[in-house]
Amino acid sequence: MENKKNSPWPGPEGLIPVTSGKSDDANVINRRYLDSLLVEMRVIDSVKPCLTTRIFGREFSSPIMMPAFSHLNKVGKNGRKPMEEYAFAAKQLRLLNWVGMEPDEEYAGIAAVDAPTVRIIKPFADHDIILEQIDFAVKHGAIAVGIDIDHIANKDGGYDVVDGHPLGPVMLADLKDYVKAARVPFVAKGVLSVNDALKARDAGCRAVLVSHHHGRIPFGIPPTAVLPRIKDALQGSGMMIFCDCGIDTGYDAYKALALGADAVAVGRGILAPLLKEGTEGVVRKIRQMNEQLSELMLYTGIKDTASFDSSIIHPSVSVQ
Repeated sequence: MENKKNSPWPGPEGLIPVTSGKSDDANVINRRYLDSLLVEMRVIDSVKPCLTTRIFGREFSSPIMMPAFSHLNKVGKNGRKPMEEYAFAAKQLRLLNWVGMEPDEEYAGIAAVDAPTVRIIKPFADHDIILEQIDFAVKHGAIAVGIDIDHIANKDGGYDVVDGHPLGPVMLADLKDYVKAARVPFVAKGVLSVNDALKARDAGCRAVLVSHHHGRIPFGIPPTAVLPRIKDALQGSGMMIFCDCGIDTGYDAYKALALGADAVAVGRGILAPLLKEGTEGVVRKIRQMNEQLSELMLYTGIKDTASFDSSIIHPSVSVQ
């Protein structure tokens, strides 16, 4: 999206709106921030937009991607698990699918759906597990792999433990090894600073996913607030920039795309329809989001996904 125009951000005040509720809840902060961003109209000469998006050399129908969910293993009425259900939705809609922490045997079932998929792996303390899961994903057709760089800390101040697996730090040298082992594009997921974005670049990552992993960090800055600075920092690197957290509508997606993302991942916005209706519910939700995205692009003169312009977005000074 090299055509995006740069503008100072976030605004002359440099403020993130004050929130109510639990003061350290990054999800509350993020929702208030996203809702505070205002959009100007540019309708003269505007035409119906094209949502087609290229990611890792492949063409997809929209810049809205499936989320990297994990542990949705309850079998539905049709005999398929939710992780497979939204993979079927991705295939039907021609979207990029993402998969979070799953054992190899579960990942194989999801991969068998044959939707273009990115596998995200936890930062296991045992690095051999990471390398084995990278290799397994590539052999099962993953178009990219990556690691949750942000899933390290537990509430006790030590390293986290997930499903009995100790997690550990992600060092730059380790990241370089994972990139080299992957043989497909590698994604650093959970980037929330220019500092980590530049280290991901130096490690050879092909993309970053700007995210705080649904509020893992207390007082986390909204991904869309740091996104423009990351975009500027990675300019000319050839890396793709993805974004998630609170992307529940096509309007949310528009704001993230305008501020520098090449594509966005919907998250809990599809969870209720996924668990209630399976593939059909996800398809309906994503189609609604695409309609909303197209609507706002038409109102603002954005003809395609290479033409987003951050100067259309205006921050509110405060939110009540």
